[in-house]
Amino acid sequence: MSSVRITEIFSSIQGESTTVGAPTVFVRLTGCPLRCQYCDTAYAFTGGEKRTISDIVTTVSDYGLSHVTVTGGEPLAQTQCFELLEQLCNAGFAVSLETSGAISIEKVDPRVRTILDIKTPGSGEETKNLAANISFLKPGDEIKFVICDRKDYDYAVKKIDAHGLAKNHQVLFSPSHTQVEPRELAEWMVADKINARLQLQLHKYLWGDEPGR
Repeated sequence: MSSVRITEIFSSIQGESTTVGAPTVFVRLTGCPLRCQYCDTAYAFTGGEKRTISDIVTTVSDYGLSHVTVTGGEPLAQTQCFELLEQLCNAGFAVSLETSGAISIEKVDPRVRTILDIKTPGSGEETKNLAANISFLKPGDEIKFVICDRKDYDYAVKKIDAHGLAKNHQVLFSPSHTQVEPRELAEWMVADKINARLQLQLHKYLWGDEPGR
C-alpha cells in the first residue's frame, strides 16, 4: 500500500469554504513548493512522518466524522495524494481538497470537492498559478482568492469576469489576516455587486494561530 508524509491529522471546525462550521477531520500533508508571504502553516513545509494510506483512512475513521479535508502544505506535491483522496472517497467520507493551484488537479477523484486557490499578486506567488486548472474544475468545486490589498481585489474581479468563474463555481474572497479588514473587503464587494462569498477564517477567531486547529 502506498504511503504519504503527514504533518498531522486532527479534528476541528471547518473554518473556510461552503462547509464552514462543520466538524471536520483534517489530514495535513507535509511539503509545499510555494512560499506565500501570508502562509500560516510553514511548520508543514518539512518533517512529518510516512504513513500508509490504509493507516490514514483508519485513523480518520476513528474520529467518527463524515467530513474530511486534505490540506497542506500543498497536498498534491506528493503524487500519492491522488490515491489517498480516492481511498477516502471509497470509505464513504465527504472529501474536500485544499490546493494552491500550482499543481494539476486533472487526476483528482471526481467525487472530491476541490477548493482551488488562485494566487493573487500580494501572495508573492502569482506566477505559480497553473492556468489549465480552471478547465479541470467540476461544477460544485470552489475557487478561493486571498485578498491582501485593493490591487489583489481588482485582480480577482478581473479573473472572475475573464473566465466566468462564478457561473459554475462558488467563488470565495478571504481577507489576508491582519492585512485587510474584513469590513473593508465586504464594502468593496457590496459596492461592486460581486458574485462571490466573503469568508473569514473562523478557526482563527476561535483559536488564533494554534497549530492543529
